Amino acid sequence: MKASRASLPDQGNVQPRPHGMPRSLMWLFAVASGLSVANVYYAQPLLDALARDLGISHATVGGVVTATQVGCALALLLLVPLGDRLDRRRLMAVQLPALAVALATVGIAPSSPVLLAGMLAVGLLGTAMTQGLIAYAASAATPYEQGRVVGTAQSGVFIGLLLARVFAGGVSDLAGWRGVYVCAAVLMLLIAVPLWRRLPRLPPVANPMRYLRLIASMLTLLRQEKMLQVRGVLALLMFAAFNIFWSALVLPLSAPPYNFSHTIIGAFGLVGVVGAAAATRAGQWADRGYAQRTSAMALTLMLLAWWPLSLMEGSLGALMVGIVLLDLGGQALHVTNQSMILRSRPEAHSRLVGLYMLFYAVGSGVGAISTTVTYAHAGWRGVCLLGAAVSLLALLFWWVTRRTAATATPGSYPRGNVPIRRLA
Repeated sequence: MKASRASLPDQGNVQPRPHGMPRSLMWLFAVASGLSVANVYYAQPLLDALARDLGISHATVGGVVTATQVGCALALLLLVPLGDRLDRRRLMAVQLPALAVALATVGIAPSSPVLLAGMLAVGLLGTAMTQGLIAYAASAATPYEQGRVVGTAQSGVFIGLLLARVFAGGVSDLAGWRGVYVCAAVLMLLIAVPLWRRLPRLPPVANPMRYLRLIASMLTLLRQEKMLQVRGVLALLMFAAFNIFWSALVLPLSAPPYNFSHTIIGAFGLVGVVGAAAATRAGQWADRGYAQRTSAMALTLMLLAWWPLSLMEGSLGALMVGIVLLDLGGQALHVTNQSMILRSRPEAHSRLVGLYMLFYAVGSGVGAISTTVTYAHAGWRGVCLLGAAVSLLALLFWWVTRRTAATATPGSYPRGNVPIRRLA
């Protein structure tokens, strides 16, 4: 039975109902998603060690990160959509050990070509696992709790991103950079056992498309789904603003008067862990029909964040306040976006996630490139003005498109109209 689209968002007319997914399963999705995404980011604080050990010049060691990001993009286009064609549980059972092998290959890489091939595979399979788990969680959830479930899984992704650099730094101090990837491979094998035992069996895909037609259908979805278009553009602007800040932060903090080490600079990311709380709460608000209000509050927080961020040169306390506001707003908007997009076509969850994250990838790249150029010409204040301008543009875009988005939103589920699906 399809969910009713009759009610519009922001009505708040959903009645409390017992949750269909056990809390322990939701947190298993979160933990697995966090471990999967962390694999993609372990290399960033290890580049110097990689360069020394394998004789790679500092000018070319950035290719390690590039290879990983190329793998991420290929995964969104070629692997993540498979969840709409194949049994997701069996797909995970293949991808997870393959990811462990890729991590182990990086850990024992004898040369730079092997290292780059391993990093490409880690980006490919790590992204496929992460986004596949998000789509899996959305499909396994009953519609009235979908936002909450996706929010919980997304909180795991956020924490995994934050802790990846901390984990890599700590383990590398004890066992070298190779030990980081060997440990990561072991962790993926360990999480495979509870995933296989606990992941619900979903109904088989009816009339599955051929692979090439499945990939081609992503263009059709992008053209037809107004919600995906609107929320994708918001994601592009949001992640551009994120990377404008995070890509430039190392530049002033590593220079006088602070002269902080990379370890200390990376620790500032942990301040944003409060954003993980916003992820779950935003999903619950979306379930209750308050998605548009949540979007407005999230975008406003992101815009306001740039004022304390601009005061960083005189106050590290203001910097931390700004980080909290930026991450709270960004995570709340990210989860709200996914909750709204994934309500439209349950049979296309994997393709919708892949397309949405492509907007994210473009925004991240644009933000990273623009902020370094801006910092070189206008300093930290220029970076903050650029970030505020992008955040303001996102808020204005939401305001202009909010009516269009409302007509495309399934919204909340009035009493008696919530479709219930049992988990096997």
